[in-house]
Amino acid sequence: MAPNFPTQARVVIIGGGIMGCSTAYHLAKLGWKDVVLLEQGRLSGGTTWHAAGLVGQLRSYQNLTRLIRYSTDLYAKLEAETGLATGWKQCGSLSVARTEERMVLLRRSVAMANAQGVACEPLTPKEAGDKYPIMRTDDLVGAVWLPGDGKANPADITQALAKGARNGGVRIFEKTRVTSIDTKDGRVTGVQTTEGPITAEIVVNCGGQWARQVGRMVGVTVPLYSCEHMYIVTEKMENVPRDLPVMRDPDGYIYFKEEVGGLLMGGFEPDAKPWNKDVIPDDFEFGMLPDDWDQFQILMDNALIRVPALEKTGIKTFMNGPESFTPDLNYILGEAPNLRGFFVGAGFNSMGIASSGGAGMALAEWIVAGEPTMDLWPVDIRRFAGFHGNDSWLRARVAETLGLHYKMPWPQREQESGRPFRRSPLYDRLKARGAWFGNKMGWERPNWFAGTGKSPDMQYGWGRGEWFDHVGAEHRATREGVTVVDETSFGKFLVQGRDAEKVLQHLSANDVAVPVGRTVYTGLLNDRGTFESDLTIARIARDKFMIVTGSAQVTRDADWIGRHMPEGAHATLTDVTAAWTVLSVMGPLSRALLQKVSRADFSNEAFPFATIREIGVGYATVLASRRTYMGELGWELYVPVEFAVTVFETLHEAGIEFGLRDAGYYAVDTLRLEKGYRAWGRELTPDDNPFQAGLGWAVKLDKPGGFIGHKALVEAKAKPLMRRLVSVVLADGEPLLWGGEALLRDGKPVGDLTSAGYGHTIGASVGMGYVRRADGAGIDAAWLEGGRFEVDLAGKRLAAKVSLRCPYDPAGARIKG
Repeated sequence: MAPNFPTQARVVIIGGGIMGCSTAYHLAKLGWKDVVLLEQGRLSGGTTWHAAGLVGQLRSYQNLTRLIRYSTDLYAKLEAETGLATGWKQCGSLSVARTEERMVLLRRSVAMANAQGVACEPLTPKEAGDKYPIMRTDDLVGAVWLPGDGKANPADITQALAKGARNGGVRIFEKTRVTSIDTKDGRVTGVQTTEGPITAEIVVNCGGQWARQVGRMVGVTVPLYSCEHMYIVTEKMENVPRDLPVMRDPDGYIYFKEEVGGLLMGGFEPDAKPWNKDVIPDDFEFGMLPDDWDQFQILMDNALIRVPALEKTGIKTFMNGPESFTPDLNYILGEAPNLRGFFVGAGFNSMGIASSGGAGMALAEWIVAGEPTMDLWPVDIRRFAGFHGNDSWLRARVAETLGLHYKMPWPQREQESGRPFRRSPLYDRLKARGAWFGNKMGWERPNWFAGTGKSPDMQYGWGRGEWFDHVGAEHRATREGVTVVDETSFGKFLVQGRDAEKVLQHLSANDVAVPVGRTVYTGLLNDRGTFESDLTIARIARDKFMIVTGSAQVTRDADWIGRHMPEGAHATLTDVTAAWTVLSVMGPLSRALLQKVSRADFSNEAFPFATIREIGVGYATVLASRRTYMGELGWELYVPVEFAVTVFETLHEAGIEFGLRDAGYYAVDTLRLEKGYRAWGRELTPDDNPFQAGLGWAVKLDKPGGFIGHKALVEAKAKPLMRRLVSVVLADGEPLLWGGEALLRDGKPVGDLTSAGYGHTIGASVGMGYVRRADGAGIDAAWLEGGRFEVDLAGKRLAAKVSLRCPYDPAGARIKG
């Protein structure tokens, strides 16, 4: 052991790339001095050193945009603070479009950027050429310009962050590898290193492409895998000034930036090449992979189209360095759900330089506060489960993921690799009925049906493909007749034990101390009074509750509930998702259909809303819960998997006389939007409280003993609501909204749409979104009615009606049947 090597620290950070150094820097800024950073090689020697260094601000999630804007501010001032250059240059960026479809996307990004306060403007091909004179423009439809974007030197930023961290008291040790991580009773207690042991309260895995292997030391899944990422650097070129903007040509899969008077050109080819290394060598420091001109050819061909002068320019460097990619192209942040005190910041998908300044700040705040200080769900480690760590699946998935950087992000686009993965017992039957499957948390889920014996033709685009009329028919059948939806992917938990009620009362904003056979919709809140989840709790025995939650929330909810069970409580939490198939039978004829296949009484008197009970369906015994997410009379049937096929066949055989048809998740979404039903991750996030979301009715402030978030909600209720969720309906019945569009009042941005779709019952696109009021007064119906509201759809402003009430059956009469 070196003489000055520590034996204890409050925090140990593993990895000295830009993310590890940023986290250390921000912990020091927050006053945590007892921090040690360990790098197995030298600082920036992993994937950081060969990063291209592009910094683009705009992301589809507002908080991720905010974090990158923080990065740009940080990089701009870091040199003055530390005395070390970062290479940061705000040169702006251009994104060009070769097709009208791409230009629609860029116009949408302009509206989104303006709503988020990011300077962005559309350009004609000539205007784009004026900013980038060496670019060919005769084949372009247009472009967008972001003046706040720029470029930086990755290694220089890392060294500046490291110096800032050292100035704050952080101790950094290079050439020191972590060989194992110590744990006890579900918590980290320290690390073993090549220089000796260090005890620690917190260990942070910023291991870059090694982060998957570091996680496996303690059974934590960090789903990332390395791909070969290539770029070239040219000799000096004429007409390439040092302030030349960054330029992206996503239709050609390529990007450019100025580099010492020449160009750095790289890209994200549609069919990537995974680095076939399940285990990355520890000594792969400042390492490169062999040149692969065949793999690079598609990028080179497109580069010659965009910048013809490249044909006569020499190539100085061919860089092929591995970079880690995640299954969904978002990075991984947060505390591991199965190991307290173990945090992860990794998997930056070639966006680490742009993201790490803000991501390091967010992770440091999470460590200090014990929970995220903002909505970070898109990058939260809890969006994954253990099965996402399978190397064979990861290798297949990331070969597609890399190309998603520049592939058209159609609103309904589904990833195709590594599928089918998780399947309902009804998968084959649904496929035979013409289901087009989407994928969520690994589950194959029917989105729409082409019809028995037909192959669905999913035509991605901004308009109405074949899917549109089929979804409309499923939607109307639910409103007018009866449909069945396979919702097996719902998460399901059992909470059991003599303290089960007490535990759930502590966690829930609503009152769950209901009689056996009743269900309750509730939010789970944090101490800020904002949403950690929303779910339904069914009491199926005195000491036994079933929780039903969204498909994507299973890991997150299990972590939140387990973490917040009072110490010593006599209660257990069990994930029973795989034990139950869920079939939602919805529509005005649902009662008649179920009455035909069951001896149970489904009348309002015998089976009121929010009731759950065991019934027979044909020969099978199931749990039937009278609830709806579609705004119609209906029941959710929780069917043991061994009875799934029997119940499905029984329903369809009996359903012929009622016109029963299958429906998919696209119809579920359009139905719930008309009814104003919220969705986790869209309308309900850790940035939203129940009063802002219009769910104050599901909060019981007078509940004995209170609940997590109670104090914050009492304070919030006393203040005017300057931000509220509203329903939005277009005046014109033709355009399609997809979500993410900017919402304007009297010509000024006041919010955006969290969700949107076509309301087939009301005959127009409908959405939901939060509006904000800047003058300090509350938002009420009078303020909404007193303004002229519009939706910015790719640069076109469309008149819209905005209301606090949903556009379909606001009184809920249809649910009673």
